[in-house]
Amino acid sequence: MKKILILIIAISLFTVLSKAIATTNDYDEIAKSDKVGVTIYAKKMNGLYTDFIIDFQGSILSKPYWINTTSPTWSPEIIYEDISQDGKKELVIILTKDTGTGVLEREVHVFQIQHPKSDKTQSVIPVEVPIDEPLAILLKHVKTELTPNKASVSIGDKKYTIDIKPSGIQPGHLFDEIYFGNLINFEIKDNQLIAKLGGQISPVGGYIGDIQITYKFKDKMYQAKSIEFIPMNNVLLNHLVF
Repeated sequence: MKKILILIIAISLFTVLSKAIATTNDYDEIAKSDKVGVTIYAKKMNGLYTDFIIDFQGSILSKPYWINTTSPTWSPEIIYEDISQDGKKELVIILTKDTGTGVLEREVHVFQIQHPKSDKTQSVIPVEVPIDEPLAILLKHVKTELTPNKASVSIGDKKYTIDIKPSGIQPGHLFDEIYFGNLINFEIKDNQLIAKLGGQISPVGGYIGDIQITYKFKDKMYQAKSIEFIPMNNVLLNHLVF
C-alpha cells in the first residue's frame, strides 16, 4: 500500500512539474539566479515583457500584470537578503517599467518566504508583502518651491535651498514645480529597502537631487523609516536650515 501511495505522489508531482515546464515553454527566460534558485519568465508583447511567471525553488507564481522593458540592460533584478531585520531572508524583485532621456521608472516587489507547517515535502511559498508607494510618501511629507532663481525642498524641520542660476536654464523652460515622477529607483543597501525619487526642475538638464526614502518593516508592511534630500554633487547648496 505504501509503495502505491509513493507512486501516486511521485506521478502527481511529475504531472505538476511537467505542466509548469510546459507553461514556461511559451515564455522567455528573462532573469535567473542559480544562487537563490529563482527563474523569471515573461511574454514579450508590444515592446514590453508582461504576464510573468516566477519559479522560486520549485514554487510557481503567476504575476500577469507585471511589466518590464525588454532591454537586457534592465532585466529584472533578483535580490535575496534579510531586509525586514527578522533573521529571515526575503525575495526582492526590482522591475524596470520605462527608461529614456530623463526617465527611469522602476518598481519593487518583496516576498516573505513561508514554510507550511503541515507540508512534509519542505516546500516554500513566497508571499508578497505590501509596500507604501514612494510617491505617496513624498506627497505627504515633502514640500517644494520653485522660482527662476532657486529650488527649495522641505522635509519636516529641514529646508534645503538650491541656487539654480548656475544651471543656465531659462525661466520659460522650468517646470511649474519640482517634479519627482520621472526618476524612480530602488536599491537594497545595508539590508534596507531604499527608494530614490529624482527631482527635476526642467525636462532637459534639470536634475537637482534625490528624495531618499529608507523603509522599515512594521505592521506587516514596509513603511517609511526616514526621508531625506540628497542634492546632486555639482549643484550649489545655498543653505540648509535645521
